[in-house]
Amino acid sequence: MKTKSFLFLALLLSAFTASFAQQLTTVPSGGNKKASVSEQIGLATITIHYDRPGVKGREGKLWGTSVAHNGFQDLGFGTSKSAPWRAGANENTTIQFSHDVTVEGNPLPAGTYGLFMALGDQETTVIFSKNFTSWGSYYYDPKEDALRVTVKNQSLDKSAEWLAYEFINQTDTSATIALKWEKRMIPFTVSADVYSHQMASFRNELRTTPGFTWQSFVQAANFCVERKRDMEQALIWADQAVSAPFIGQKNFQTLSTKASVLAAMNKQAEATTLMKEALPMGSLNELHQYARTLLAQKRFQEAYDVFKINYDKNPNQFTTNVGLGRGLSGIGKHKEALPYMKAALAQSPNSQNKTNIENMIKMLQEGKNVN
Repeated sequence: MKTKSFLFLALLLSAFTASFAQQLTTVPSGGNKKASVSEQIGLATITIHYDRPGVKGREGKLWGTSVAHNGFQDLGFGTSKSAPWRAGANENTTIQFSHDVTVEGNPLPAGTYGLFMALGDQETTVIFSKNFTSWGSYYYDPKEDALRVTVKNQSLDKSAEWLAYEFINQTDTSATIALKWEKRMIPFTVSADVYSHQMASFRNELRTTPGFTWQSFVQAANFCVERKRDMEQALIWADQAVSAPFIGQKNFQTLSTKASVLAAMNKQAEATTLMKEALPMGSLNELHQYARTLLAQKRFQEAYDVFKINYDKNPNQFTTNVGLGRGLSGIGKHKEALPYMKAALAQSPNSQNKTNIENMIKMLQEGKNVN
C-alpha cells in the first residue's frame, strides 16, 4: 500500500509540475528583443508591439530567404499553407489604432490588427489582419484580412542592426510608419481625420464632467471658429456657455466667444451688439488679447477702440501702454504712439520685452506700423 501511495503521489507531483512548466518569465527566444512604439496623430493613438530580430552578420542574407521570405509560403507548421512574413520575430506583430484611420488612402476602422507583410524585391504588400492573437503567421487566413496595401521598398544608406518601426514624415494629420532592417525600409502612410476626431471627442466629453463648466463650451466653440467649420454647432455651444442652466455665465469670455461665432456667420450687427455688452466686463489681459486678435485680422480701428477702453480702465501700465501704442500705430498715428511706447519701455518687466519695445520705437520713428 505504501508503494502504491508513493507512486500515486509521485505521479500527482509530476502532473502538477508539468502543468506549471514554462511559466517563469524569460528573455525572448533567439536573442530577439521585445519592443513597442507609439505615436499620436491628433487624438488617434497608434501603437505597434513587435519582436526585434538582429542582422547578426547576415547582411545580404535576410530578405527573400527563410528569415524574411518573399510572398506567401507554407511554413510547415500551423494551419496556414500560404503564410506571409510575420513582420518581426516570434509572436504576432500587432498594430493598434484608437480611432478610425486611413492607410495609404484606404479606410481602416479603429482596433487591433495582426501586422503581416508579403515581401517582394521591389514592393511589399502590407496586411492588416483581424487575427492578432496567434503566434507569428502560422495561422494566417486571408479571410481575416481587414486591409491590404502595396508599397514600394526603399533602400537605407546605413544598415539597421535591429529591426525597428519608426514614425517619420509626420504632419498634423499623418505619419509614415517605416519598418527598418538591414538596408531596407518598408514605409506605409497613416492619416487621421483630426478635425472629426476632435469634434466627436468634444461632443462626448461635454456630456460628462467637463460639460459642467462654461469654459469647456467656450473652448469647443472657439475650436470651430478658428477653423471656420461647423458654425451652427459652434453657436449652440456658445449659447450654452452664456445661458445653460446652472453653468452658463455672462462674462467677457462667453459673450466675446458668441460674438466671434456670429461674426464668422456673417452676422456682424449681432456680433457688434454683443461685444458692446462684453467689453466693460473684460479684464486688462482679456481686453488686450482681444484687441491683438483684431489686429491680426487687420481690423485696426476696432483694435484701437478696444486698446483705448483698456487704457482708460487701466491707465499707464506696461500692457496698456504697449496696447495703445500698437492701436495708434495700426490707424497710422505713429508719432502719437511714441509716448506710450516710451512709457512702456521704462516699465519693461524683462530684457526680452525691453528689446521688443526698443524695436517698435525704432519702427515708429521711421513711420512704420509696428503690427
